[in-house]
Amino acid sequence: MTKVILTTGCSSGLGVQLAVDAAKAGHNVFATMRNLRKRAALDTAAVEAGVALKVLPLDVQDFDSVAACVDQVLDDAGRIDVLINNAGAGFVRSTEQASEADISWVMDVNFMGVVRCVKAVIPHFRKQRSGHVINISSVGGLVGQPFNEIYCGAKFAVEGYTEAMASYISPNFGINFTIVEPGGIQSEFAASVLKQVEETGGMLDDEYLPILQKYVGGSQTRQAGSDIYQTAAEVSAVVMDCIASDAPPIRTRTSKWGEAFCALKTDLDPDGKKLQQQVFDQFLSD
Repeated sequence: MTKVILTTGCSSGLGVQLAVDAAKAGHNVFATMRNLRKRAALDTAAVEAGVALKVLPLDVQDFDSVAACVDQVLDDAGRIDVLINNAGAGFVRSTEQASEADISWVMDVNFMGVVRCVKAVIPHFRKQRSGHVINISSVGGLVGQPFNEIYCGAKFAVEGYTEAMASYISPNFGINFTIVEPGGIQSEFAASVLKQVEETGGMLDDEYLPILQKYVGGSQTRQAGSDIYQTAAEVSAVVMDCIASDAPPIRTRTSKWGEAFCALKTDLDPDGKKLQQQVFDQFLSD
């Protein structure tokens, strides 16, 4: 069935892949990004795949921008069936070293950006009694990692936010929620994190420096020779399966490595549905 899909963060990496793959699957795709001057990668990928996309501006840090984009999609297509919250930004810096402005920015892009998009779309899903919110999180939303505490905090927030909405909105209004939890993705994302370190002062010469150097060096080694890192296409394939499913999971990892890495937290309830039922029974059952 053809669905109307609105996805954020489509200027590079996974966002480009998600938009193109959804269009290849026959869906009506509205691909968005903050700055339309950065659409070249998306346009090139669409031409190479032989698909048509509608490209719109959407800044997840500005609710007026989000609302205007949602209204335009509704005017053009008459409905929205799937929202993919993909826009996000990495951040590698200890809490001591991070500025208040940096911390606010990371939380705003990665968490509040999701909230703004859901807030704009959910009334329409509720009226339809259908819809699917897919939030691109990370294994960092389940397992805290060195120098990623601010980023992980934002992704943990996305996880809790999504779980909470699924506990009462799904059973009452027929709206699905899915958290997708990749590990590393071979894209501009990892490079942008290192660029961000440099742009926010570089590796500071303090007691954290040798630990950070070990972390960064290990990250580069892992990217070169292990199964931690997936291609954007591999992650996108998992998302496409969720879109096609009549009973999508509440959470899903995207690789065997991710499953193993998060196993201590997910083995008893891999797709999150047992916990959803437990919360519903505790607070909302008759």
